[in-house]
Amino acid sequence: MNSPVRTVTVQPVKVSLPAAMMAVLRRDLQVSFRQRQDLFNPLLFFVIVVTLFPLGVSPEVSFLQLAGAGVLWVSALLATLLSLDSLFRHDFDDGTLEQLVLQPQPLYMLVLAKVAAHWLVTGLPLILLSPLLGVMVHLDGNSIAILCLTLLVGTPVLSLVGAIGAALTLGLRSGGVLLSLLIIPLYIPVLIFGTGTVAAAADGGSVSGHMALMGAMLVLAVTLAPLAAAASLRISLSNT
Repeated sequence: MNSPVRTVTVQPVKVSLPAAMMAVLRRDLQVSFRQRQDLFNPLLFFVIVVTLFPLGVSPEVSFLQLAGAGVLWVSALLATLLSLDSLFRHDFDDGTLEQLVLQPQPLYMLVLAKVAAHWLVTGLPLILLSPLLGVMVHLDGNSIAILCLTLLVGTPVLSLVGAIGAALTLGLRSGGVLLSLLIIPLYIPVLIFGTGTVAAAADGGSVSGHMALMGAMLVLAVTLAPLAAAASLRISLSNT
């Protein structure tokens, strides 16, 4: 006698939004630490540019104190830009990005988690290296502290705005060059206020106005940049 066939209904596993964001963050961090060349290249670039600047321009203490903050900020900006091309590239190549787009969770929140992972492996190490390099360019203690504070507020803006360009140029052959042309003009306000805050602190002025503007930029970037990056990802995937 034939036994009755049992039908098993598999219920889809519902994952909460915080759990999904933590999974994306954890995965990106693990991938970054496995591909150590992508992890160390921006840091080495940052150190090399700041180290070569006194040799190529002028080793005078007065000049380095005047231009040191700008050099550190420009170096941090370029180091962040150097790492942006790989923000979505690996997920695009192995098909993970398409799975992220199909998830029931909002894509802009998953993009925010990926940007947070990018900042943790790129922006945070730059901030930790800045005091040592600030001493190298003869900045005083107060200027170094303000510099680290501006980088702490400004580097997340660089990663968030850069995610938009990385999403727009995804899949293009010359995406790195086009990414630089798209993103560098958007970085200029952050660069101006970042270096201006350190200059104001060195002159003994108040930095509260500069920091308030940089904080406003960060809030605006956290609010709008993931939305723009998510829309750009959908556009890029639809064209491939």
